[in-house]
Amino acid sequence: MSQTSQSLVELRLWRQFIAVAEELHFGRAALRLHMTQPPLTQAIANLEQQLGVRLFDRTKRSVQLTTAGHALLPEARELLARAQALPAHARAAAHGEVGRLRLAFVSTVGFGLLPQWVQAFRALYPQVELDLIEATGDVQLPALERGDIDAGFMLHSPGFVPDGLQHLRIAREALVVALPEQHALAAARSLSFSAVLQQPLVMFPRRILPSLHDAVFGMYHAAGRTPHIAQEAIQMQTIVNLVSAGLGMAWVPDSVRQFQRPGVVYRQVAGKQAQQVPGCETSLVWNAAANPTLERFVEFARGRVAGRH
Repeated sequence: MSQTSQSLVELRLWRQFIAVAEELHFGRAALRLHMTQPPLTQAIANLEQQLGVRLFDRTKRSVQLTTAGHALLPEARELLARAQALPAHARAAAHGEVGRLRLAFVSTVGFGLLPQWVQAFRALYPQVELDLIEATGDVQLPALERGDIDAGFMLHSPGFVPDGLQHLRIAREALVVALPEQHALAAARSLSFSAVLQQPLVMFPRRILPSLHDAVFGMYHAAGRTPHIAQEAIQMQTIVNLVSAGLGMAWVPDSVRQFQRPGVVYRQVAGKQAQQVPGCETSLVWNAAANPTLERFVEFARGRVAGRH
């Protein structure tokens, strides 16, 4: 950077320019700046020389801003305001109140929890830029490893914890059955376990949610049955849509009930056999090497979870 460029970024020069522009009198501006008039006059002359334009029209009786001076005044004020805000901005960033958070989530979180949390977090920390990325667990884990996301909401079987990650359990819920509205079993308010196990399934592939996939298959095997997978789909909304088309039934988290797809009803297994149906959990997961903004979000999440108990 040249000496001229360096001097043009000195805030002292712009404070002096603003003082003269607001007072339109070199003597009063010098008093305001706690300096004598000759150095101030010389400083403004040097600024004009560096800029290559006149900022003031001077006579013995008056000082007036030129067109260039008028145009420069709001920019100079903004420059000083931004400079004065830098220390507070730095402190806020160090405390995680300013920054960017890349947050992945599975579709089930989007049915209720995520919109509420996003609204509340943004109200508390409006200067945090929140990037939301919908992604299944098999996408989230390598993204966390690469550093492409900061944290993620993942669905899994109870007690499962991804290796090498910090986690906070957000919710635990039952699995319920999504049935085509015209299905013979849909008329019952609750379902027989043995009758459900005979139905063809619409299910997510194991690669996207292995712990819960294995838990569902384990339930079938414990009952001496092998599940018949009629169709696989990745997103819960798609699974429910395929159920509505009559391709089969599906085991879905209870929160999916909020996805009111015409042609689909949700039912629970009745009686003692309901205990054989595995539940599922949603956890917030993140790498141990956290940034301040992520630490702030984890603190927020802990507070929301504690507030529900």
